[in-house]
Amino acid sequence: MSVQVAAPAVELKELGGPRDKGAAAPSRPAEPGLLPAPGLGVAGAPCPLPAPAGEREAAAPGPGCGAERPPVSGCPGLPAAGLPPGAAKVPQASAMKRSDPHHPQHRHRDGGDGGGGAGREALVSPDGTVTEAPRTVKKIQFADQKQEFNKRPTKIGRRSLSRSISQSSTDSYSSAASYTDSSDDETSPRDKQQKNSKGSSDFCVKNIKQAEFGRREIEIAEQEMPALMALRKRAQGEKPLAGAKIVGCTHITAQTAVLMETLGALGAQCRWAACNIYSTLNEVAAALAESGFPVFAWKGESEDDFWWCIDRCVNVEGWQPNMILDDGGDLTHWIYKKYPNMFKKIKGIVEESVTGVHRLYQLSKAGKLCVPAMNVNDSVTKQKFDNLYCCRESILDGLKRTTDMMFGGKQVVVCGYGEVGKGCCAALKAMGSIVYVTEIDPICALQACMDGFRLVKLNEVIRQVDIVITCTGNKNVVTREHLDRMKNSCIVCNMGHSNTEIDVASLRTPELTWERVRSQVDHVIWPDGKRIVLLAEGRLLNLSCSTVPTFVLSITATTQALALIELYNAPEGRYKQDVYLLPKKMDEYVASLHLPTFDAHLTELTDEQAKYLGLNKNGPFKPNYYRY
Repeated sequence: MSVQVAAPAVELKELGGPRDKGAAAPSRPAEPGLLPAPGLGVAGAPCPLPAPAGEREAAAPGPGCGAERPPVSGCPGLPAAGLPPGAAKVPQASAMKRSDPHHPQHRHRDGGDGGGGAGREALVSPDGTVTEAPRTVKKIQFADQKQEFNKRPTKIGRRSLSRSISQSSTDSYSSAASYTDSSDDETSPRDKQQKNSKGSSDFCVKNIKQAEFGRREIEIAEQEMPALMALRKRAQGEKPLAGAKIVGCTHITAQTAVLMETLGALGAQCRWAACNIYSTLNEVAAALAESGFPVFAWKGESEDDFWWCIDRCVNVEGWQPNMILDDGGDLTHWIYKKYPNMFKKIKGIVEESVTGVHRLYQLSKAGKLCVPAMNVNDSVTKQKFDNLYCCRESILDGLKRTTDMMFGGKQVVVCGYGEVGKGCCAALKAMGSIVYVTEIDPICALQACMDGFRLVKLNEVIRQVDIVITCTGNKNVVTREHLDRMKNSCIVCNMGHSNTEIDVASLRTPELTWERVRSQVDHVIWPDGKRIVLLAEGRLLNLSCSTVPTFVLSITATTQALALIELYNAPEGRYKQDVYLLPKKMDEYVASLHLPTFDAHLTELTDEQAKYLGLNKNGPFKPNYYRY
């Protein structure tokens, strides 16, 4: 059975000499027995197949190709013009010979210069008959090719420096609609007049037109956040956050958007800013603004923009926040310092970072915390999952995207062996890296040693390591002295929340040259030519330079939502003006909401077993002093 393949519409463009534009050269009927073998052109060379759509370039053949291309009739799969039925079945490789174009018996000269007989080849059949090859050698040019390449714009919108610096690989859309022209990119969002489809302008994002892209990302994130979706479904009828006015300052990503929309579904009003100038996904911020959430954030904010956005969330006429959801403590600090009367009316604060929790404990110790606060960072579901498992995966992602490096055999020093440090070390060790650890806590230090890592002081290895990663939440862990002693091309990055772990400010001096090599990647060059590779200007690597696993963020976001519900609905006097851990029962509830994803089945205690352990059959199953 023979199968005929329809040939694409093509235009034959002549190479042998000038002809009228667009006119196809007349094809000369070929005789049976004179066709080349399948896969060969007229002269016995391999037949080029039509290039893919993106490669249909009407340029001359490159190196390695003959100066002439075979006619269409020599290509298998394309119909031979003028051939009688069945003629394509008889070609034989032995029935043709290539003539020597320089031999006088085989070269015909008729004085033609272009499309004439100069250099014309002949085909020789087995009976000795000599037949001329077609008059001209033609090249395939697809009909849409000329139109496609002629439509190139004469002026291409240039992305500004600020755009190229702030744009990250986390921008997952790839449509021209998301890359507007230079005039739009060079305008600060603070100077734009934007409105969503409902006519509201109570937001400030990079480009509200990107909302459709952001909505797709939010929908994808919802599929990997089962607990939040279950919570939304279970509590939506009750509206446990009705009347809550939540002001938030977190990373604005698709996962945070799912949290915000869940809080909205539970009855809360929300206003939001970003806790990191590099981690905002512009299209997600646009989608939230389009949905009616007052969002003030964009990727690549300046320090002034950062505080301006926080103030726009808080300082709104006729709107008094009564709950705070913070990541890093900046929002809490701003309200406490600038709006003390507003701060006193807050019902509760939920904080999820080491830095922010540290600030809250300082306020509490000084007797200045007049609001009950929930320490979500030290809840088991946050510590063990977000800090450990999330960082174990995202550290490699961030380093790969920014440096394209190979980890095998590299010497790495990880500063800090808390949950974040443990995750980073485990990932790097699994990839074949030689990992050193620095620690101040003898318990964490002993854990590092038992896990097979060498405990060192940073000064001892700073000259030899290839990568330095900070995971402490402390200040000036890597100083200018350390940076001066690092070897050429050492990579320096931070996985702790605070951007103070690496003394980046000390690098902004006249004798050092900063060179932006790609988004979130800077070469800092010393006068002698030595350079280090600084990632995200010392800010959080995984959220600035890559992404974080959605499922892990589902655990953290559900913990935050339950903490807000607990503080908002707690009866008077349950929580005093202090910092509290999330109740153990809530930690267990968050974990249980995620188990169905794995088709996991919990074992239930018998009455006898519960009595023996002194536990309620429904939990909590561990005392507060238990260390997981």
